[in-house]
Amino acid sequence: MDVDTIRHKYEALSPALNERTRRIWAAAEAQSLGYGGIATVSYATGMSRATIARGIEQLDSQASLGPDLIRRPGGGRKRAVDLDPTLRADLEGLVDPATSGDPQSPLRWTSKGVRKLADGLCAMGHEVSYRVVAELLHELGYSLQGNRKAKEGTHHPDRDAQFRHINDSVRRFQRRRQPVISVDTKKKEIVGDFKNGGREWRPKGFPERVRVHDFIIPELGKAVPYGVYDLTHNAGWVSVGIDHDTATFAVSSIRNWWRSMGRSTYPQATSLLITADAGGSNSSRSRLWKWELQKFVNATGLAITVSHFPPGTSKWNKIEHRMFSYITMNWRGQPLSSLAVIVNLIAGTKTTQGLRIRCELDTSRYPKGRKVSDEQMESLRIKRAKFHGDWNYTLRPKTPRKRRALRSR
Repeated sequence: MDVDTIRHKYEALSPALNERTRRIWAAAEAQSLGYGGIATVSYATGMSRATIARGIEQLDSQASLGPDLIRRPGGGRKRAVDLDPTLRADLEGLVDPATSGDPQSPLRWTSKGVRKLADGLCAMGHEVSYRVVAELLHELGYSLQGNRKAKEGTHHPDRDAQFRHINDSVRRFQRRRQPVISVDTKKKEIVGDFKNGGREWRPKGFPERVRVHDFIIPELGKAVPYGVYDLTHNAGWVSVGIDHDTATFAVSSIRNWWRSMGRSTYPQATSLLITADAGGSNSSRSRLWKWELQKFVNATGLAITVSHFPPGTSKWNKIEHRMFSYITMNWRGQPLSSLAVIVNLIAGTKTTQGLRIRCELDTSRYPKGRKVSDEQMESLRIKRAKFHGDWNYTLRPKTPRKRRALRSR
């Protein structure tokens, strides 16, 4: 039985109960709940634990009170809010100073635990305990809550139009049986016997022991997983790098996917659609990203079309919730103690919907700071779309098709 159910029962019965029957009812409810019942009923009804405990003693001893000992309506100890009419308003001002119009609240920039709120109220002249504060907060409709990731920042005016453009492009490529991939870099992971969120089954009393502090181990470094997700075949590729997350590394990962998976899956492919975030190593503004893609295009003969998601909408990228989320669930509770462990955990990720992932370690070095000159940019065979050419563009090969075919073997 939950707290709300007990509260609703109490609110329905309370008008018909006197002091004695109210105490006996609360005691019976607490006993039916077992361990923790007194605290639960006290929280739901606002009755003190001592009152409920006294009722339990009466039930156990079959004691009873005569009618002359029943407290008259309105008798007994007054509630704090009845004695202090400004208590409720002052509490709301501390909890949510922005809505109460008090930007100078002393607790504006501190955590708002019930003890700190009680201290704040006492400093304002109120006599109140943290238990009373907890009861009042519940009455006011407050509850303990975590953060929810829901704000995407300022929406670009063409946000929805770009989503429609991407969806139309994906359908067009899939109708022509041309590959469509979603790409992104997963969160970098420090390698070593560190705590990893989540839990896994182990013998009782024998949790895996990990380091107390998450300081990077220089000889192990970090793992940089760059993923490629095939939207049509629900298959993925991850290159686990050990150096910097650069545009060169990103395109190298796409190239490895094509050589290991894409080319055999799409033997008749002449074009490729890439959906990517607007930032990071595959940024829409990155010159190096376009330069490396042009080299890939020249080597394979594929015409590559790229569509970037608008700024602040990276979570809409399919790879995030169709591949990366399952990798995170697969390795939860397991320390990423080595690069081999990371590669095996990623490669072992499967779903009932048929997701399969291949993963390889990329030990190449990808230095940061590489520049692409204006002359190199002018040499690109790039055609920008009429709608947001900064987000949507196509790169075409420079060499004749026969030479390209020989080079890509």
